[in-house]
Amino acid sequence: MDVKSAIKAVKQGEISPVYLLYGTEKYQMNEFASFLVEQTISKDELDFALVHYDLADTPLQEVIEEAEMVPFMVPRKLILVRDASVFTAGKDHAKVEHRVESLLEYMKNPAEYSVIVFIVNNEKLDERKKVVKTIKNGGMLLSFMPLGSEDLLKWVGKRVKEQGCALEEGAAEIIVRNAGTQLQTLAAEIEKLCLYAGRGGIIHTEIVDQMIARNTEQNVFALVEDIANLRVDQALAIFYELLKQKEEPIKIAALIARQFRIILQVKDLGSQSYSQQQIASQLGLHPYAVKIAGEQARKFQATQLKQILTRLATLDYQMKTGAIDKVLGLELFLLKLAA
Repeated sequence: MDVKSAIKAVKQGEISPVYLLYGTEKYQMNEFASFLVEQTISKDELDFALVHYDLADTPLQEVIEEAEMVPFMVPRKLILVRDASVFTAGKDHAKVEHRVESLLEYMKNPAEYSVIVFIVNNEKLDERKKVVKTIKNGGMLLSFMPLGSEDLLKWVGKRVKEQGCALEEGAAEIIVRNAGTQLQTLAAEIEKLCLYAGRGGIIHTEIVDQMIARNTEQNVFALVEDIANLRVDQALAIFYELLKQKEEPIKIAALIARQFRIILQVKDLGSQSYSQQQIASQLGLHPYAVKIAGEQARKFQATQLKQILTRLATLDYQMKTGAIDKVLGLELFLLKLAA
């Protein structure tokens, strides 16, 4: 079952006794956990009905004992369990010993007054493990992976609407390009923009540029975008702004090289008919970053990209050995690249 179906089921009162949430999108996992709390426990019952555990210092069997214990003064309790490394591959370095069989036994006849939510901040589970298979069959296994590029823009639009604001066309794209793809950061920036625009206000692209300061990586991302579109003046303006922020030219050159390397890899994998999601998984990138790199890749030949990376490697060596002034070397590189 996917997350949307699980949310719909919970709203209809169909609550699983055990949930296993996993993935790299922590913000959405925490949102779903909060949603479960809201749907299963009233505010005045929180002190008695909500229990937190961390398997880094608590044995799994203790969590099961808690689930089997009849709740005090409340009809149902929800148990949030973090650091659930018992579900992943690799060695378990926890200081405590977990008896996984206690959970397997519990799953045969779970308590109707308890809901256990395991939260695993890991991209994959070890599906060879019996405990994972058991929860997959008898509980609720939900994956929280990064949103695709289009879904991410829709998420921004929905979030803005929930805050009582509206977006000018193209503003969602600029929000993501300036703030990055982390939902936690995006949520905070959207709240700030909506407070500025006011209830019922419109968030214009100019407001986004004024209020969301790009970090170094996002600035380099924009710099390469400007170069790809032959906007030399804008690219140099970003470069000079980075220097004002005391960024080291060698670091800037390394980030530029990283972005061009990504563009080449995306171009190469795209030519082999890999999908956007497959490329993102292969390169360990967010699907939105792959989308933008794909757009940039169409403006370069593969041979050009290889030549650019060779020149960047040479420039890196020259800067590190003092053969060329660092700032001048990068300026000349950007001007030649645009030409």
